[in-house]
Amino acid sequence: MRIVETMQKADWPAIISRATGFALLLAGVLLAAGLCAATPRDNSVTSIFDSHSTASGFDPSSLFFFVLGVTGLIFLVVFSLLTYVVVKFRSRASDKDREPAQVYGSTQIELAWTIIPILIVVVLFLATARVIHAIQDAPKPAEAVEITAIGHQFWWEFRYPALGVVTANELHVPVSDPSHPTPTFLKLLSADTDHSFWIPQLAGKTDLIPNRVNETWLDPHETGLFLGQCAQYCGTQHAKMLLRVYVDSPEDFKLWVRAQQQPANEDAKEAMGRRVFERTACLNCHAINGTNGTGRFGPDLTT
Repeated sequence: MRIVETMQKADWPAIISRATGFALLLAGVLLAAGLCAATPRDNSVTSIFDSHSTASGFDPSSLFFFVLGVTGLIFLVVFSLLTYVVVKFRSRASDKDREPAQVYGSTQIELAWTIIPILIVVVLFLATARVIHAIQDAPKPAEAVEITAIGHQFWWEFRYPALGVVTANELHVPVSDPSHPTPTFLKLLSADTDHSFWIPQLAGKTDLIPNRVNETWLDPHETGLFLGQCAQYCGTQHAKMLLRVYVDSPEDFKLWVRAQQQPANEDAKEAMGRRVFERTACLNCHAINGTNGTGRFGPDLTT
């Protein structure tokens, strides 16, 4: 009889709500763990955890895991202490008319919660400063490829000043051999508004700001195609501002450069299209090598 009365008095809506919340939290944790552990074959989305580039001989993502480990440890300590206090000093029926012990000050406790956070912040600052210095002040080898990347609404322009090559939305760079590094240094400019150059598997985000020159560099150690995206909302068609980065072998990169430096192919089958391009407003915005179109407002259409 007492068991039935106890069950009737229980606040079942609150119990069900708490159980549902716990189940959702557990499902979210399991889903996040599954996505982090997924391989590129299981998850086609480009991931910062699947890095194919290095910076000054080390992977910058190691800083991320270090900070995550430190903050995760802090979370476990604080959560454990909070749980202990909540359970041990919870309200009881016998404490209804009794006031708990009052602690008005403790020099040891105050020193602990002042000195320990300062030491943690100093360690994180030094680790972060080391990585920032290694990336921003990286030496530029004589063999480095120099590229000027210009962000437009809503496309990317890549210029190779030393090679006389201009492309749109496709960036070709040579793979870098650790024994003979050939990194790619990019000068980042904006033609209109704020953009952000981001290739998750090759480099971190670097903003492109009007009237300001920013720089970044890539040191890819594997060939292949890597996808990037403008990571700063820049207008209504921001989502279309994608880019492809082709990391080629040194031989393939030289062949690509040589092909880009060749005059435009004169094909009789394309004569009609050329006349349409040269006699309409297309050439006001676009450029095609071998024609009188030299527009720079839209992408270069030379293939």
